[in-house]
Amino acid sequence: MKIVIAPDSFKGSLSAPLLCEAISKGVKNIIPDVEILKVPLADGGEGTMENLVYSTGGKIIEVNVNNPLMIKVKANYGILGDGETVVIEMAQASGLPLLTKEQRNPMKTSSYGTGELIEDALERGYKKFIIGIGGSATNDGGAGMLEALGVKFFDQEGIRLERGGANLSRLAYFEEENMHPKLKEAEFVIASDVKNPLCGPDGASTVFGPQKGATSEMVEQLDNALKNYANIILKQKKMNIMDVPGAGAAGGMGAALLVFFNGKMKSGIDIVLDAVNFKKKLENTDLLITGEGKLDTQTLSGKVIAGVCKIANKSNVPVIALCGGSTLNGGEIKSIGLHAAFSIVKGPCDLDYAIENTKILTEEKVEELIKLLKIGIDIS
Repeated sequence: MKIVIAPDSFKGSLSAPLLCEAISKGVKNIIPDVEILKVPLADGGEGTMENLVYSTGGKIIEVNVNNPLMIKVKANYGILGDGETVVIEMAQASGLPLLTKEQRNPMKTSSYGTGELIEDALERGYKKFIIGIGGSATNDGGAGMLEALGVKFFDQEGIRLERGGANLSRLAYFEEENMHPKLKEAEFVIASDVKNPLCGPDGASTVFGPQKGATSEMVEQLDNALKNYANIILKQKKMNIMDVPGAGAAGGMGAALLVFFNGKMKSGIDIVLDAVNFKKKLENTDLLITGEGKLDTQTLSGKVIAGVCKIANKSNVPVIALCGGSTLNGGEIKSIGLHAAFSIVKGPCDLDYAIENTKILTEEKVEELIKLLKIGIDIS
């Protein structure tokens, strides 16, 4: 019997690799000689880089970069097992977790550190990039990232702009003649499921600015700054990026990658599944166990579980999911190709207890499920 274990993380409690270990232990406690293949997954956000490196047998490179407030920190990026593809999580250098709640201010924060990660990989000779742009602390349209790679931004007086989203309101022109020469040969795929445009009521500033520390007044200023940014881009590069779906991802980082690097935006989970050759891994598989912290409407819209079910169903592999909790009904679970979903929590309990005991709760739930399989219960 072959079982593939391919979950996302349980955010705040257990990473995807550790969840794989817990599920594997639960299975082997009942069927010691089972063949198990562990494929920790993510959807382009937090954990994507580490999980892709793990699943493909790649490596991690550590670099000194600037955080969103231009303070030196250590950040990682990954090289996939093919030895050619770089995976960069924007959050590693420019993410919210790098700042305290009091430090969060998208008027000032910069994506410069993400550009430094890209520069390091370019200098090492890499040309293929996957950029995960979730969890950013910035609203600077990717200008900081571009500056780290040689683009210069000026105001009407010809003075270089200071970094930060608010200063884009004074942008008059940019110069890209000194952009890193190796970018011309590089290919960029953007891992993001965000469809928000750059500006407006559904734009980067309005929708995501508050979680990055923006007040209502800041949101208005930041939105106007990005509108000016888009207008200058239209003037100089003849590209109207204002309303392009996904341009507003990560405080406008999506716009910078689309315009300046000719990036191709794809669903995060589709990129991950392609990178790990998931279809190949499902060959001769009897059961797929997946999971995520909570099954809800976001699950239906293309997260990890929906992605693995799509491939597994085509290969006639039954899929069951583990979760901390679920708000989906039976019809919704069936609609994405899940055979069944099970909460690891046995009953009402304190959230802190559930988080602290995720590992053992997962092992115990898996043991129960595998016992059912052993006595011949048909879950298909």
